[in-house]
Amino acid sequence: MADLAAVKRALAAQRIETPSWAFGNSGTRFKVFAQAGVPRDPREKIADAATVHRFTGVAPTVALHIPWDKVDDYAALRSYAESLGVGIGAINTNVFQDDDYKLGSVTNPDAGVRRKATDHLLEAIGIMDATGSRDLKLWFADGLNYPGQDDLRNRQDRLAAALRETYDRLGDDQRILLEYKLFEPAFYATDVPDWGTSYAHCIELGEKATVCIDTGHHAPGTNIEFIVAFLLRQRKLGAFDFNSRFYADDDLMAGAADPFQLFRIMYEIVRGGALDPAYGINFMLDQCHNIEAKIPAIIRSVMNIQEATAKALLVDRDALSRAQNEGDVLQANAVLMDAYNTDVRPLLGEVRADAGLDPDPVGAYRRSGYQEKIVEERVGGRQAGWGA
Repeated sequence: MADLAAVKRALAAQRIETPSWAFGNSGTRFKVFAQAGVPRDPREKIADAATVHRFTGVAPTVALHIPWDKVDDYAALRSYAESLGVGIGAINTNVFQDDDYKLGSVTNPDAGVRRKATDHLLEAIGIMDATGSRDLKLWFADGLNYPGQDDLRNRQDRLAAALRETYDRLGDDQRILLEYKLFEPAFYATDVPDWGTSYAHCIELGEKATVCIDTGHHAPGTNIEFIVAFLLRQRKLGAFDFNSRFYADDDLMAGAADPFQLFRIMYEIVRGGALDPAYGINFMLDQCHNIEAKIPAIIRSVMNIQEATAKALLVDRDALSRAQNEGDVLQANAVLMDAYNTDVRPLLGEVRADAGLDPDPVGAYRRSGYQEKIVEERVGGRQAGWGA
């Protein structure tokens, strides 16, 4: 049986990073629905992220996206975040928004466009230096819509060259998180389409390059927990972008569509000894909240990950191992399902109460008056959002 005291300690130590862009107006390509009270600048995004941490106790860092969160003084932004009790997390680059990137960024056939894109990656490392960030998150929309549009091998060579130049600029305590995506916006071929491509480039680069798994970036039916187990075995899993999907890259709240999948993923994390923040995995959210209120949705996402983690920690691993070694298929599955079917909400309520937090973070937020306050105060000016 699981040691409940150890389970509670692990849950209290858990860390989940929130994304600045999820607090702004964001949504689908069909329509972005504006909401009252959303941030107008990076400082207000950080204030909202600090609010999530205040009610959950496990979200002490906020990821930035450049240029959406561009400021004149990043050291001052870092100081502001720290004054609110949070730190700056991963720095996310953007080489997909400009018109120059229509045919790709670092894989573009135009050397001038490749230079522009690579310079942006290097700029992001300078921002990491100023903010104290460890992680440089790279996602490339680069790809092809038609066979013959460009040379597949040449594009991999260009990608490798840009990654090498970026990697060589990293500081001793900095690293690359290389994200992948099956398709979209490219439809025929994506230059980093899967975990194997990301993994191969990371191996070529060195120990400071690791894979980032976005849970919405796979073909339907993909066994994501297998990818987790494999990358943990190779010490090449650096981060998650947690979200949930029904069809493609839906960016719904983590655990909303398939909570059992989230549990299976977190079990592999626990089984691999990778839940402890000291292991180095950055558990990030990457979501957009188009019709639901931003801050409560992010709090709920954090709670969903906590619940999946608590269930994973409750798996009777001795009983599971015995059943597996004896070839008892039904019993092995039953052990896993017993943990998944456990109501862990009272346990997490105790963990929060022990930390001096309200056991009900969403209810506490609603009672706090923060939402009414930002709706009243954040009027005038341009609200920050996707592409801002």
